[in-house]
Amino acid sequence: MNIKLVLKSVGLLLLCEAIAIIPSMAVSLIYQEHNTLAFLDTILILIGVAAPLLMIQIKNKNMYARDGFAIVALGWILMSFFGALPFVFSGTIPSLIDSFFETSSGFTTTGASILTNIEILPKGILFWRSFTHWIGGMGVIVLTLAILPSLGARGMQMMKAESPGPNPSKLVPRVGETAKILYGIYVIITIVEVSLLVLTGMPLYDAFIHTFGTVGTGGFSNMNLSVGAYNNVFAEIIITVFMFISGANFTLYYYMLKGNLKAPFKDEEFRSYFGIVAVAILLITLDTNAHVFHNIWESLRHASFQVVSIVTTTGYATTDFEKWTMFSKIILFILMFIGGCAGSTGGAIKNIRILLLFKIMKRELLQIIHPRAVYAVRLGKKAVDERTLAEVLGFFFMYITVFIAGVLIISLDNLDWGTTISSVAATLGNIGPGFGIVGATGNYSSLSDISKLTLSILMIIGRLEIYPILLLGVPSFWKRVSI
Repeated sequence: MNIKLVLKSVGLLLLCEAIAIIPSMAVSLIYQEHNTLAFLDTILILIGVAAPLLMIQIKNKNMYARDGFAIVALGWILMSFFGALPFVFSGTIPSLIDSFFETSSGFTTTGASILTNIEILPKGILFWRSFTHWIGGMGVIVLTLAILPSLGARGMQMMKAESPGPNPSKLVPRVGETAKILYGIYVIITIVEVSLLVLTGMPLYDAFIHTFGTVGTGGFSNMNLSVGAYNNVFAEIIITVFMFISGANFTLYYYMLKGNLKAPFKDEEFRSYFGIVAVAILLITLDTNAHVFHNIWESLRHASFQVVSIVTTTGYATTDFEKWTMFSKIILFILMFIGGCAGSTGGAIKNIRILLLFKIMKRELLQIIHPRAVYAVRLGKKAVDERTLAEVLGFFFMYITVFIAGVLIISLDNLDWGTTISSVAATLGNIGPGFGIVGATGNYSSLSDISKLTLSILMIIGRLEIYPILLLGVPSFWKRVSI
């Protein structure tokens, strides 16, 4: 472990966080709010912590995979901690545990909240709360590499540790350039959605808040009733479309910009993603039309929004789906585990892993029928190597193990089944709302501090795809040897 390199890189991340707080402080100044000093104090503390770390002299500049994992894990935990300070200093969320929960939920794009009355909060604080979605959506590390690509080729180790999905790759030879391309696409999508939401009549401030939550697939709103508060069909359609866009692999948009307009439809994962969404919308539309809304267009409107919101792990709501039938709620619960595509801003297990798991299952069944035959698992036209398949199986096992462990801890609060199980699924999968107490119209405020801390860690574990956080607890991970 190259400790000095890890510490210096963490200092770089904290400096980026200090810079990221400036827009929220500007919003606070524009609206002449009293909490401006809360942002300024946080910025000064971040600079005070980051400066000594950045001054560390590094002799060995080689970065190994585990150095990247350590930087990502420690970076996300520390950024969530320091990002909570504006809430504490402003008095908006006096409890440090609650503030850490809210900020972890923001950076991990989960959207779970302990706040009961959002609309009374200062605009600067709400802007920071939602801006953490935008920062965390594409990834703190990717943002750092885009702005300050001083790490050069070493940055790929950090990108591998943070990038969602198996086998992250570079679009261009230089890692910094790859990060810039991804963030360039991210910014373009953001600007387009803000503009379209304003055209629907949504105030500019609200348009920014909901765009941050959409493209980051986070789900924080400045309204107590989320998107449903506007009762604006056109805004719902725009948000639905952009949630779907943000749940797909961003590299596909790069290929489209390069002229390959058919790239998404040639991608097997995207076709699977599209198919799952379409089937889920159809089933829930038919079910809610028969039992809830009794109007096919109303059923389609809410089914489309909620399916896309859950599968992309955004978590926005236009209606109280807690009142839907068990059939529709079970479909939404299943979608919580599937999530978006690899290379998207979405969370959960990811479509590519689900797809590979089904292909592995099919291969095992065929192997029983024809023991001597050799079957290759293919993704598109390419055979997937056995190491990748083993990693997918290992990830799935660890995901379920962490889920079970989380459920056991949350069960100590003695809540109902729906709340206990869905709260863990919704935080580990970075979705936000679950069922029961933590449903579309509820929140996580009534949970114990132990449960809030557990769910906060689960959010970070889910966002970083299990490995980085779990590795911190392995003693050999910290030994000073190079692998």
